[in-house]
Amino acid sequence: MSRTGSPLLRSGSPVSLTVNYLPTKFSDALVYNGLRNRNRAGAKGLGFKRGGGTAAFRAGEARVATDGDEDYDGVQGAWFGANGTFKKTLRWNRFKWTLFFANVLFTGYSISGLIFLLCTWFNVFHHADIILISNRTELILSTVAASLGIVTSIVGWAGILLNNRAFLAVYTFLLWICFAFLVTPGYLTYRNRNYNLSGKINQQWSQQLGVSGWLQIQNQLQCCGFFSPFVEAAVSQTCYARSNLPGCKGPFMVFERTVLARWYAIVFGLVPFQIFCIVAGLLCSNHVTYRFGKGMTPKAYRLDMSSMAAIMDQYANQLAEQYGADVASEAMARSRSNLHLDALPNVPYSSTAPSFAHK
Repeated sequence: MSRTGSPLLRSGSPVSLTVNYLPTKFSDALVYNGLRNRNRAGAKGLGFKRGGGTAAFRAGEARVATDGDEDYDGVQGAWFGANGTFKKTLRWNRFKWTLFFANVLFTGYSISGLIFLLCTWFNVFHHADIILISNRTELILSTVAASLGIVTSIVGWAGILLNNRAFLAVYTFLLWICFAFLVTPGYLTYRNRNYNLSGKINQQWSQQLGVSGWLQIQNQLQCCGFFSPFVEAAVSQTCYARSNLPGCKGPFMVFERTVLARWYAIVFGLVPFQIFCIVAGLLCSNHVTYRFGKGMTPKAYRLDMSSMAAIMDQYANQLAEQYGADVASEAMARSRSNLHLDALPNVPYSSTAPSFAHK
Protein backbone atom coordinates (compact mmCIF):
# COMPACT_ATOMS: atom_id res chain seq x y z
CA MET A 1 0.00 0.00 0.00
CA SER A 2 1.10 3.58 -0.64
CA ARG A 3 1.79 6.02 2.13
CA THR A 4 -1.36 7.48 3.61
CA GLY A 5 -0.03 11.00 3.28
CA SER A 6 0.10 10.84 -0.51
CA PRO A 7 -1.80 13.72 -2.16
CA LEU A 8 -2.71 11.31 -4.95
CA LEU A 9 -4.96 9.35 -2.56
CA ARG A 10 -7.17 12.28 -1.67
CA SER A 11 -10.86 11.81 -2.44
CA GLY A 12 -11.95 13.43 -5.66
CA SER A 13 -8.47 13.41 -7.18
CA PRO A 14 -8.64 13.27 -11.01
CA VAL A 15 -5.40 11.32 -11.24
CA SER A 16 -5.60 7.61 -12.02
CA LEU A 17 -4.99 5.16 -9.19
CA THR A 18 -2.26 3.63 -11.33
CA VAL A 19 0.12 6.36 -10.13
CA ASN A 20 0.55 4.45 -6.86
CA TYR A 21 2.46 1.75 -8.71
CA LEU A 22 5.69 1.77 -10.70
CA PRO A 23 5.15 -0.46 -13.73
CA THR A 24 8.06 -1.89 -15.72
CA LYS A 25 6.43 -0.71 -18.95
CA PHE A 26 3.55 1.50 -19.98
CA SER A 27 0.40 0.31 -21.70
CA ASP A 28 0.55 -0.03 -25.46
CA ALA A 29 -2.96 1.41 -25.64
CA LEU A 30 -1.53 4.74 -24.47
CA VAL A 31 1.95 4.65 -25.97
CA TYR A 32 0.78 3.58 -29.43
CA ASN A 33 -2.73 5.03 -29.15
CA GLY A 34 -4.31 1.68 -29.93
CA LEU A 35 -3.75 -2.06 -29.89
CA ARG A 36 -0.58 -3.49 -31.34
CA ASN A 37 -1.24 -5.92 -34.16
CA ARG A 38 -0.18 -9.48 -33.76
CA ASN A 39 1.47 -11.55 -36.41
CA ARG A 40 -0.60 -14.60 -37.16
CA ALA A 41 1.34 -17.23 -39.00
CA GLY A 42 -0.58 -18.75 -41.83
CA ALA A 43 -3.58 -16.43 -41.49
CA LYS A 44 -3.44 -14.52 -44.76
CA GLY A 45 -6.37 -12.28 -45.48
CA LEU A 46 -8.08 -13.02 -42.16
CA GLY A 47 -6.97 -9.85 -40.37
CA PHE A 48 -5.47 -9.67 -36.92
CA LYS A 49 -6.65 -11.46 -33.83
CA ARG A 50 -7.59 -9.46 -30.72
CA GLY A 51 -6.35 -10.82 -27.40
CA GLY A 52 -6.15 -14.55 -27.09
CA GLY A 53 -5.51 -16.75 -24.06
CA THR A 54 -2.22 -16.48 -22.19
CA ALA A 55 -0.70 -14.59 -25.13
CA ALA A 56 -2.37 -11.49 -23.66
CA PHE A 57 0.39 -11.48 -21.02
CA ARG A 58 3.25 -11.36 -23.50
CA ALA A 59 5.56 -8.37 -23.67
CA GLY A 60 4.24 -5.69 -25.98
CA GLU A 61 0.57 -6.59 -25.57
CA ALA A 62 -2.11 -4.02 -24.72
CA ARG A 63 -3.47 -3.97 -21.18
CA VAL A 64 -6.10 -1.24 -21.58
CA ALA A 65 -9.02 -1.15 -24.01
CA THR A 66 -9.30 1.73 -26.45
CA ASP A 67 -12.31 3.38 -28.05
CA GLY A 68 -12.14 1.02 -31.01
CA ASP A 69 -12.05 -2.13 -28.91
CA GLU A 70 -15.02 -4.46 -29.04
CA ASP A 71 -14.98 -4.81 -25.22
CA TYR A 72 -14.72 -1.11 -24.41
CA ASP A 73 -16.59 -0.48 -21.13
CA GLY A 74 -17.99 -4.02 -21.25
CA VAL A 75 -21.33 -3.27 -22.93
CA GLN A 76 -20.56 -2.65 -26.58
CA GLY A 77 -20.60 -5.83 -28.61
CA ALA A 78 -20.02 -6.91 -32.18
CA TRP A 79 -22.98 -4.81 -33.39
CA PHE A 80 -22.23 -1.44 -31.78
CA GLY A 81 -19.00 0.42 -31.20
CA ALA A 82 -17.90 2.51 -28.26
CA ASN A 83 -20.04 5.46 -29.43
CA GLY A 84 -23.10 3.35 -30.26
CA THR A 85 -22.35 3.44 -33.99
CA PHE A 86 -22.67 0.45 -36.26
CA LYS A 87 -19.47 -1.35 -37.08
CA LYS A 88 -18.47 -4.47 -38.92
CA THR A 89 -19.08 -7.66 -36.98
CA LEU A 90 -16.10 -9.67 -35.87
CA ARG A 91 -15.64 -13.39 -36.10
CA TRP A 92 -17.17 -15.47 -33.29
CA ASN A 93 -14.82 -17.76 -31.40
CA ARG A 94 -15.63 -21.32 -30.43
CA PHE A 95 -16.64 -20.31 -26.90
CA LYS A 96 -19.27 -17.93 -28.20
CA TRP A 97 -20.57 -20.55 -30.64
CA THR A 98 -20.82 -23.06 -27.76
CA LEU A 99 -22.83 -20.57 -25.70
CA PHE A 100 -24.98 -19.83 -28.74
CA PHE A 101 -25.95 -23.46 -29.37
CA ALA A 102 -26.41 -24.14 -25.65
CA ASN A 103 -28.80 -21.20 -25.34
CA VAL A 104 -30.65 -22.26 -28.50
CA LEU A 105 -31.20 -25.65 -26.87
CA PHE A 106 -32.22 -24.09 -23.56
CA THR A 107 -34.59 -21.65 -25.24
CA GLY A 108 -36.12 -24.42 -27.32
CA TYR A 109 -37.15 -26.74 -24.51
CA SER A 110 -38.16 -23.83 -22.25
CA ILE A 111 -40.60 -22.47 -24.84
CA SER A 112 -41.83 -25.97 -25.74
CA GLY A 113 -42.45 -26.77 -22.08
CA LEU A 114 -44.31 -23.53 -21.47
CA ILE A 115 -46.54 -24.09 -24.51
CA PHE A 116 -47.37 -27.61 -23.33
CA LEU A 117 -48.14 -26.38 -19.81
CA LEU A 118 -50.32 -23.52 -21.06
CA CYS A 119 -52.29 -26.00 -23.14
CA THR A 120 -52.84 -27.99 -19.95
CA TRP A 121 -53.94 -24.89 -18.04
CA PHE A 122 -56.43 -24.00 -20.78
CA ASN A 123 -57.76 -27.56 -20.92
CA VAL A 124 -56.67 -28.19 -24.51
CA PHE A 125 -55.58 -31.79 -23.91
CA HIS A 126 -57.82 -34.72 -23.18
CA HIS A 127 -58.32 -35.24 -19.42
CA ALA A 128 -56.43 -32.02 -18.63
CA ASP A 129 -59.08 -31.25 -16.00
CA ILE A 130 -57.90 -34.17 -13.90
CA ILE A 131 -54.32 -32.84 -13.90
CA LEU A 132 -55.56 -29.39 -12.89
CA ILE A 133 -57.38 -30.95 -9.93
CA SER A 134 -55.05 -33.70 -8.75
CA ASN A 135 -51.55 -32.43 -9.74
CA ARG A 136 -51.89 -28.68 -9.33
CA THR A 137 -48.70 -28.23 -7.25
CA GLU A 138 -46.51 -29.99 -9.79
CA LEU A 139 -48.18 -28.05 -12.61
CA ILE A 140 -47.50 -24.69 -10.92
CA LEU A 141 -43.85 -25.55 -10.26
CA SER A 142 -43.35 -26.71 -13.84
CA THR A 143 -44.92 -23.50 -15.18
CA VAL A 144 -42.64 -21.39 -12.99
CA ALA A 145 -39.62 -23.38 -14.20
CA ALA A 146 -40.54 -22.91 -17.87
CA SER A 147 -41.27 -19.19 -17.44
CA LEU A 148 -38.03 -18.61 -15.56
CA GLY A 149 -36.22 -20.54 -18.28
CA ILE A 150 -37.52 -18.16 -20.95
CA VAL A 151 -36.47 -15.11 -18.91
CA THR A 152 -33.03 -16.64 -18.35
CA SER A 153 -32.60 -17.39 -22.05
CA ILE A 154 -33.40 -13.74 -22.88
CA VAL A 155 -30.65 -12.63 -20.48
CA GLY A 156 -28.34 -15.11 -22.16
CA TRP A 157 -29.13 -13.76 -25.63
CA ALA A 158 -28.40 -10.22 -24.42
CA GLY A 159 -25.04 -11.31 -23.05
CA ILE A 160 -24.09 -13.34 -26.13
CA LEU A 161 -25.03 -10.76 -28.75
CA LEU A 162 -23.57 -7.80 -26.81
CA ASN A 163 -20.48 -9.64 -25.51
CA ASN A 164 -21.55 -8.53 -22.04
CA ARG A 165 -19.92 -10.70 -19.41
CA ALA A 166 -22.04 -9.20 -16.63
CA PHE A 167 -25.21 -10.44 -18.33
CA LEU A 168 -23.60 -13.83 -18.91
CA ALA A 169 -22.66 -14.09 -15.23
CA VAL A 170 -26.29 -13.46 -14.26
CA TYR A 171 -27.35 -15.91 -16.97
CA THR A 172 -25.12 -18.66 -15.58
CA PHE A 173 -26.42 -18.05 -12.05
CA LEU A 174 -30.05 -18.17 -13.20
CA LEU A 175 -29.36 -21.49 -14.93
CA TRP A 176 -28.80 -23.04 -11.50
CA ILE A 177 -32.12 -21.64 -10.25
CA CYS A 178 -33.84 -23.02 -13.35
CA PHE A 179 -32.23 -26.37 -12.63
CA ALA A 180 -33.68 -26.37 -9.10
CA PHE A 181 -37.18 -25.52 -10.37
CA LEU A 182 -36.81 -28.18 -13.08
CA VAL A 183 -35.97 -31.11 -10.84
CA THR A 184 -38.44 -30.21 -8.07
CA PRO A 185 -41.63 -31.28 -9.95
CA GLY A 186 -39.73 -34.30 -11.24
CA TYR A 187 -38.91 -35.38 -7.70
CA LEU A 188 -42.48 -34.79 -6.51
CA THR A 189 -44.03 -36.80 -9.32
CA TYR A 190 -41.51 -39.62 -8.86
CA ARG A 191 -42.17 -39.79 -5.13
CA ASN A 192 -45.95 -39.69 -5.53
CA ARG A 193 -45.96 -42.48 -8.11
CA ASN A 194 -43.49 -44.86 -6.51
CA TYR A 195 -44.26 -44.45 -2.81
CA ASN A 196 -47.76 -45.51 -1.76
CA LEU A 197 -49.72 -44.04 -4.67
CA SER A 198 -52.84 -45.85 -3.49
CA GLY A 199 -52.73 -44.24 -0.05
CA LYS A 200 -52.13 -40.79 -1.55
CA ILE A 201 -55.12 -41.17 -3.85
CA ASN A 202 -57.29 -42.30 -0.91
CA GLN A 203 -56.30 -39.22 1.10
CA GLN A 204 -56.70 -36.88 -1.85
CA TRP A 205 -60.17 -38.14 -2.72
CA SER A 206 -61.51 -38.02 0.81
CA GLN A 207 -59.82 -34.85 2.11
CA GLN A 208 -58.77 -32.58 -0.76
CA LEU A 209 -60.91 -32.93 -3.88
CA GLY A 210 -64.37 -32.24 -2.53
CA VAL A 211 -67.67 -32.80 -4.32
CA SER A 212 -66.77 -30.58 -7.29
CA GLY A 213 -63.52 -32.49 -7.79
CA TRP A 214 -65.33 -35.83 -7.58
CA LEU A 215 -67.81 -34.67 -10.18
CA GLN A 216 -65.15 -33.60 -12.68
CA ILE A 217 -63.18 -36.85 -12.31
CA GLN A 218 -66.36 -38.92 -12.62
CA ASN A 219 -67.33 -37.12 -15.82
CA GLN A 220 -63.84 -37.43 -17.31
CA LEU A 221 -63.21 -41.08 -16.44
CA GLN A 222 -66.83 -42.30 -16.76
CA CYS A 223 -66.97 -43.70 -13.23
CA CYS A 224 -69.16 -43.23 -10.15
CA GLY A 225 -68.04 -42.86 -6.55
CA PHE A 226 -64.72 -43.93 -5.13
CA PHE A 227 -65.39 -47.65 -4.79
CA SER A 228 -69.06 -47.65 -5.85
CA PRO A 229 -71.99 -45.21 -6.21
CA PHE A 230 -72.55 -45.54 -2.43
CA VAL A 231 -69.03 -44.44 -1.32
CA GLU A 232 -68.08 -40.74 -1.61
CA ALA A 233 -69.88 -40.11 -4.88
CA ALA A 234 -71.10 -36.88 -6.45
CA VAL A 235 -74.63 -37.30 -7.75
CA SER A 236 -75.01 -36.47 -11.43
CA GLN A 237 -76.94 -37.59 -14.51
CA THR A 238 -74.57 -40.56 -14.93
CA CYS A 239 -73.78 -41.26 -11.28
CA TYR A 240 -76.69 -42.29 -9.06
CA ALA A 241 -77.63 -45.14 -6.73
CA ARG A 242 -78.45 -47.70 -9.46
CA SER A 243 -75.65 -46.66 -11.84
CA ASN A 244 -73.67 -49.47 -13.47
CA LEU A 245 -70.51 -47.36 -13.74
CA PRO A 246 -67.44 -48.70 -11.88
CA GLY A 247 -65.79 -46.94 -8.98
CA CYS A 248 -63.21 -44.24 -9.72
CA LYS A 249 -60.26 -45.53 -7.70
CA GLY A 250 -59.07 -48.01 -10.33
CA PRO A 251 -59.29 -45.68 -13.39
CA PHE A 252 -57.96 -42.78 -11.34
CA MET A 253 -54.92 -44.78 -10.21
CA VAL A 254 -54.17 -45.93 -13.76
CA PHE A 255 -54.41 -42.35 -15.04
CA GLU A 256 -52.20 -40.96 -12.26
CA ARG A 257 -49.61 -43.70 -12.67
CA THR A 258 -49.34 -42.99 -16.41
CA VAL A 259 -49.27 -39.19 -16.11
CA LEU A 260 -46.77 -39.11 -13.25
CA ALA A 261 -44.44 -41.55 -15.01
CA ARG A 262 -44.40 -39.46 -18.18
CA TRP A 263 -43.98 -36.28 -16.14
CA TYR A 264 -40.82 -37.25 -14.28
CA ALA A 265 -39.43 -39.05 -17.34
CA ILE A 266 -39.59 -35.79 -19.33
CA VAL A 267 -38.16 -33.75 -16.44
CA PHE A 268 -35.25 -36.08 -15.74
CA GLY A 269 -34.64 -36.41 -19.48
CA LEU A 270 -34.03 -32.64 -19.62
CA VAL A 271 -31.52 -32.72 -16.75
CA PRO A 272 -28.47 -33.64 -18.93
CA PHE A 273 -29.27 -30.81 -21.33
CA GLN A 274 -29.64 -28.38 -18.42
CA ILE A 275 -26.30 -29.50 -16.99
CA PHE A 276 -24.72 -29.02 -20.42
CA CYS A 277 -26.04 -25.44 -20.53
CA ILE A 278 -24.69 -24.77 -17.03
CA VAL A 279 -21.25 -26.15 -17.86
CA ALA A 280 -21.17 -24.18 -21.11
CA GLY A 281 -22.06 -21.01 -19.23
CA LEU A 282 -19.41 -21.61 -16.57
CA LEU A 283 -16.63 -22.37 -19.04
CA CYS A 284 -17.45 -20.02 -21.90
CA SER A 285 -19.19 -16.93 -20.50
CA ASN A 286 -15.88 -15.17 -19.82
CA HIS A 287 -14.44 -15.93 -23.27
CA VAL A 288 -17.06 -14.64 -25.71
CA THR A 289 -14.32 -12.54 -27.35
CA TYR A 290 -10.69 -13.27 -28.13
CA ARG A 291 -9.57 -11.13 -25.22
CA PHE A 292 -8.42 -13.14 -22.20
CA GLY A 293 -11.05 -12.85 -19.47
CA LYS A 294 -12.45 -9.37 -19.06
CA GLY A 295 -9.24 -8.04 -20.55
CA MET A 296 -9.56 -4.47 -19.34
CA THR A 297 -8.14 -2.40 -16.53
CA PRO A 298 -10.91 -0.74 -14.46
CA LYS A 299 -11.53 2.89 -15.31
CA ALA A 300 -10.12 4.10 -12.00
CA TYR A 301 -6.76 2.53 -12.89
CA ARG A 302 -6.56 3.50 -16.56
CA LEU A 303 -3.65 5.67 -17.56
CA ASP A 304 -3.89 9.12 -19.05
CA MET A 305 -1.26 11.74 -19.76
CA SER A 306 -1.55 13.44 -16.38
CA SER A 307 -1.30 10.09 -14.57
CA MET A 308 1.79 9.15 -16.57
CA ALA A 309 3.34 12.50 -15.68
CA ALA A 310 2.74 11.76 -12.00
CA ILE A 311 4.23 8.27 -12.32
CA MET A 312 7.32 9.52 -14.07
CA ASP A 313 7.65 12.24 -11.42
CA GLN A 314 7.67 9.57 -8.72
CA TYR A 315 10.30 7.65 -10.61
CA ALA A 316 12.37 10.83 -11.07
CA ASN A 317 12.16 11.57 -7.34
CA GLN A 318 13.53 8.12 -6.54
CA LEU A 319 16.37 8.58 -9.03
CA ALA A 320 17.11 12.01 -7.58
CA GLU A 321 17.29 10.61 -4.07
CA GLN A 322 19.64 7.82 -5.08
CA TYR A 323 21.80 9.36 -7.83
CA GLY A 324 21.16 13.09 -7.80
CA ALA A 325 19.04 15.55 -9.77
CA ASP A 326 21.34 15.59 -12.83
CA VAL A 327 21.11 11.85 -13.35
CA ALA A 328 17.35 11.96 -12.86
CA SER A 329 16.92 14.74 -15.43
CA GLU A 330 19.01 12.88 -17.99
CA ALA A 331 17.16 9.60 -17.40
CA MET A 332 13.75 11.19 -17.70
CA ALA A 333 14.70 13.03 -20.88
CA ARG A 334 15.88 9.76 -22.38
CA SER A 335 12.68 7.99 -21.32
CA ARG A 336 10.54 10.67 -22.94
CA SER A 337 12.48 10.33 -26.16
CA ASN A 338 12.37 6.51 -26.24
CA LEU A 339 8.63 6.34 -25.46
CA HIS A 340 7.71 9.18 -27.82
CA LEU A 341 6.19 11.15 -24.94
CA ASP A 342 7.37 14.62 -25.86
CA ALA A 343 3.84 15.92 -25.36
CA LEU A 344 3.81 14.69 -21.77
CA PRO A 345 3.31 17.62 -19.33
CA ASN A 346 6.33 18.49 -17.24
CA VAL A 347 5.95 17.95 -13.50
CA PRO A 348 8.53 19.65 -11.30
CA TYR A 349 10.37 17.38 -8.92
CA SER A 350 13.12 17.66 -6.35
CA SER A 351 15.16 15.36 -4.20
CA THR A 352 13.07 16.35 -1.17
CA ALA A 353 9.76 15.34 -2.76
CA PRO A 354 8.06 12.34 -1.13
CA SER A 355 8.41 9.00 -2.86
CA PHE A 356 5.59 6.53 -3.23
CA ALA A 357 7.10 3.10 -2.86
CA HIS A 358 5.07 0.03 -3.45
CA LYS A 359 5.35 -2.53 -0.74
